[in-house]
Amino acid sequence: MTAEHDALRARLGRIGAWTFAFDALPAWRVREVAAEIESLGFGALWVPEGSASREIFAHMSLLLSATERITVGSGIANITLRHPHAMASGARTLADAYGERVVLGIGVGHPYSTEMRGIEWARPLSRMRDYLDIMDAAPSTIPEPAVPARRLLAALGPRMLSLSRERALGAHSYFVPVEHTIRAREILGPAAVLAVEQTVVADADPSRARSIARSWAAHYLELPNYGNNLLRLGFAQQDLTGGGSDRLIDATVAWGGVEAVTGRVLEHLDAGADHVCLQVISGERADPSVPQLLELAAALT
Repeated sequence: MTAEHDALRARLGRIGAWTFAFDALPAWRVREVAAEIESLGFGALWVPEGSASREIFAHMSLLLSATERITVGSGIANITLRHPHAMASGARTLADAYGERVVLGIGVGHPYSTEMRGIEWARPLSRMRDYLDIMDAAPSTIPEPAVPARRLLAALGPRMLSLSRERALGAHSYFVPVEHTIRAREILGPAAVLAVEQTVVADADPSRARSIARSWAAHYLELPNYGNNLLRLGFAQQDLTGGGSDRLIDATVAWGGVEAVTGRVLEHLDAGADHVCLQVISGERADPSVPQLLELAAALT
């Protein structure tokens, strides 16, 4: 392990929060909730860059300026949205302003979100490798930050995980069961950092919890990278239909009370995750689920 890997582990902590809800809230409310989440003791706060999300560097700046200590991570900054020089300068600017609190997760996105921007979806691994080459060679007149933005790659498959080990400090995985964390750690080796997103439904009623989980999972199960990843892990095609079988939903979404969710988090950590970021969903798009995060923080942080 290198000092940079260890520094990133320490910065992230073992438990973080991950949310889409900020995209449905006005900026003043985002500031309030970010400060609340920081006060709960989470090590990191992760936000996405979906097809219609806030621009990721503006969003991260909003969160970093509203908080004092918490690490802010992009989960993920989409390479189809900006030239690699822009990605490099955005990351350098944030790192210059906020130092080691910045974690840059980068990903290739999905076929639909790539093609809607007039870019052909092809060769995602090669595209990412070429993108990183140009990004790392980008010229800059911005002062060199004391701590460069620490980089992770969004990775599910073996080849992208290998690239995460070679060209970043590790990987950020999303919508994965514990079995994927085991495989990811085997591919990444002992040094690379593995930050795993874990979706949570804080409801102990199986019917309600799975209904909320299915409404959330249905979109992801239609995307090739998530579906193929689950098939590689031993799920059958019929597990991916209808919003997901009970077996698939139970493996990818932690539902129930604090004890059940804590148990799943510990499974990921025991399987090789360095950091687990909790995405608590309630079925309401604009709900950041702060009360539920409070309960989980008391048990986990």
